[in-house]
Formats: sequence, C-alpha cells, structure tokens
Amino acid sequence: MSLRRKRTDASVPADGPVIRRAAFDLLARREHSAAELRQKLIQKLGPAPQLDEELERLLAEGLLDDSRFAEAFVRMHRNRGHGPQRILHELSQKGVDAEIAEACVESRSTEWIELLRRIRARRFGEEAPASSSEWQRQARHLQSRGFTAEQIRRAMRDPRDD
Repeated sequence: MSLRRKRTDASVPADGPVIRRAAFDLLARREHSAAELRQKLIQKLGPAPQLDEELERLLAEGLLDDSRFAEAFVRMHRNRGHGPQRILHELSQKGVDAEIAEACVESRSTEWIELLRRIRARRFGEEAPASSSEWQRQARHLQSRGFTAEQIRRAMRDPRDD
C-alpha cells in the first residue's frame, strides 16, 4: 500500500492552483531543483499543460532556485563526507546546470583537503599508511567517496609539507 496521495481523477488535467499547491507542499519539505520538482509533479499529478508555466512563475518569484538548491545540497553532502566528484555527479542527475553546480562545489578549494584529512583520520587513524598496499586501500576508499586522485595525494601527504 502506497502512502503517496494520487489524484483521484487523472482524466482531468491539473490546473494552475492545484499544481502550485502541490509544488508548495514539496518545497515546504526541502529545496528542489526545477527539473526534480517538475518530475515529482508529473509523477503526482500527471502531465499538465500548465505545469511549465507554474514552474516559471515559481522561478520568477524566487520560490524555486537551482542555485539555492545546489548550495544546500553541497552543504548537506559535504557534511556527510562526500567529495566534490560525487556531489557534481548527483547534482547533474538532479538536473542542475553544470556551471551552477561547479560554482557551488568549488572543487579546487582547500576545504576539500581538510575534509579529506578528517575523514581519513576518523576511518584509518592519524598515522601514515605503513605500506603501499595500505596506501592504495585508503586511496580507493576515499576515491569511492567522490574525491579526486590529486586531492587524495595532497591529503595523504604530511600537512606540514604544504
């Protein structure tokens, strides 16, 4: 049994106020990208001729903003220990423009190196890897979290060398 509420009469297309109310319900829970919100509204209400018009209104009113969504998304995923490559990939899947995503992620920032060092220390300890195979094991784990090879190399060096 699904807990999602579906429209009872799908034969009648949703009008502007119904679309707007459904959009507000979704936006009240969290930020959404325009593409993500469009997809969810189509799932909930079915294709509606006024859907794009209502989304444009929400964008014009500032109630829907891909930049704001991307900033919140990056902050949340950075706090979870995800790297910039993973975040950029997920933002593209959410329909966020590549320029907006790259501006929010700032993958060249030194903050990523500090985050990477904290994640590595929490997972593997403060000591440097004892062997080449251990270094590679740690690097693979960090790469799977979305960090680049260059970021991993910099983070696994002694911070006093920077």
